[in-house]
Amino acid sequence: MPTPDHERLAFRHAPDATLILSDRVILRASLRVEAVFGWTAKELEGQPIRILYPGQTDYEVIGQRARKAMQVAEVYRDERFMRRKDGQAVWMEGRGTALDRDDPQRLAIWTYRPLEAEAGPEGQLTATEKRIARYLVNGFTSKEIALALGCSPRTVEVHRANMIRKMKVRNSFELVSRLLAAPGAVET
Repeated sequence: MPTPDHERLAFRHAPDATLILSDRVILRASLRVEAVFGWTAKELEGQPIRILYPGQTDYEVIGQRARKAMQVAEVYRDERFMRRKDGQAVWMEGRGTALDRDDPQRLAIWTYRPLEAEAGPEGQLTATEKRIARYLVNGFTSKEIALALGCSPRTVEVHRANMIRKMKVRNSFELVSRLLAAPGAVET
């Protein structure tokens, strides 16, 4: 029969990064968060979950979408970019469940798993395009990306144009929005 010690042990050593949130503030974090996000559990506890998002817009959009979904479904799942301590944007699967469906953000459990090797919306992109996409979602300019990657700004622009074509969007703003959007949330 499981004891409270077993439950604490299961949470602390869960195979996915696991967070307990209250009003989007991290109350508890499993030990796996360090391997996934680069922060220790102690560094994350007490912080707003905003720290794990590449930008304010995706924090707000994903939060609204998750809140609505968690009011009707027991478990919400999506894929999105999340931010590591080193600033790198990483494609991840997020799963959340609310302990109170009437107020899903009051108390919720979330797990995160990197999907780097799996296909997300960036799965159709080349390795170079994926590297550039990580900079784009973090707001870097073509010049800044070129400097970081040791290439010319024109090379970055060519890759960006290819991504726009592949992702079937009209401009860089839509490209970044598409890269940040969860595939399950795209309405057809």
